[in-house]
Amino acid sequence: MTLACGIDFGTSNSSIAACNAEGPRLLPIQGGATSVPTALFVSFDDNSMTFGHEALERYFARDPGRYLRAIKSVLGTHLFEQTTQVRLKRYAFGDIIAAFLRFLRTAASEDLGTPPTSVVLGRPAFFVDDDPDADAAAQRQLETAARTAGFERIAFQFEPIAAALDYEQSVNGEEIALVADIGGGTSDFSVVRVSPERARSSDRRQDILGFTGVHIGGTDFDKQLGLATVMPALGLRSRLRRKGLDAPSWYFVDLATWHKIGFLYDPKILAEVRGVVRDSAEPEKVGRLLRVLEQCKGHELLAAIEAAKIELSSAERATLDLDDVADINLEINRAKLEAAVADNLQRIRSRIDNVLQMAGLMPDKVAAVFLTGGATRMPSVRKAIAAAVPNARLVAGDAFGSVATGLALDATRRFGER
Repeated sequence: MTLACGIDFGTSNSSIAACNAEGPRLLPIQGGATSVPTALFVSFDDNSMTFGHEALERYFARDPGRYLRAIKSVLGTHLFEQTTQVRLKRYAFGDIIAAFLRFLRTAASEDLGTPPTSVVLGRPAFFVDDDPDADAAAQRQLETAARTAGFERIAFQFEPIAAALDYEQSVNGEEIALVADIGGGTSDFSVVRVSPERARSSDRRQDILGFTGVHIGGTDFDKQLGLATVMPALGLRSRLRRKGLDAPSWYFVDLATWHKIGFLYDPKILAEVRGVVRDSAEPEKVGRLLRVLEQCKGHELLAAIEAAKIELSSAERATLDLDDVADINLEINRAKLEAAVADNLQRIRSRIDNVLQMAGLMPDKVAAVFLTGGATRMPSVRKAIAAAVPNARLVAGDAFGSVATGLALDATRRFGER
């Protein structure tokens, strides 16, 4: 019998789960890990691809090649129609995403004994904010990639709904839950009526009281922290010799955006930046930017910023040691991070207010908030959520596994397979 699975193809991390007679379980993908970075490394030597943790290891080992991360973010955007250059070969993003999904499917087959051909893929409430046509295009693009990867029966479920299905396994009675799924690229929210009895129903539409989302996640927090701290040392807002002009800001915005970094290594862009160095009144700063791009260290730079963000979830201060990358060393405190992401947190809070309005509920009717997604570990994120529903208890789920687990439950119900 063909097995059905659920795949959480995330902006930062991905996981896969399946059900057996005992229930859902996350499947090992690499070295026993059930969650891997959504990352690829394409070798300059032979065009071979490695994925997940192995891709990350090859990049930091300075193997010659191109590192790609946050590839989910191109779905539904104009970037999806572009290609990325790796030495003499150009790759379409649809093929890159298909390759990553094939990697997950192959990993699942090693555990299940046969490649799954039925899948429920998670999707955010909105791939693209305020653009229904682009959002629909993103789902079609992901479906095509999944079919190319070998899946035959493909369905979609909203990620916060999938997380609600996982949370429901732990409840003892009926309650109203707010599911907050804040991952690498999106923040999604659902208000769901859950109970052990309702969990046995095959049609849960009447229990979904409201859901919404916004295209804000951990990668946006990386971006804002980078723009506030590191990018000024690389020339952001630095003066040019021509009166009244600053260095073009888009170089720094793209360098702080995971899925855009690779485009900055284009020879034409490098030539432009060399021209900016010559015209700059602060050439030592823009010179740092040029060295980062010439040495293809953009991902290494942003990874250090991400690491500092993660450290600030448990510590008041973090050191950004970028001597080897950009010849700078900075100390950042949690207050700096919270100030950098304040606007994004306000937008998250507004979406929670919106989903409660959709559900026709006052905040005090929410019994629990189920937290999933890596960004929910940030104290400022939890504080923003708690402020929206102050009487609800916060329940931390598996940050990188709850959605996949719920998708596996949904896959079994949809396809009737174990």
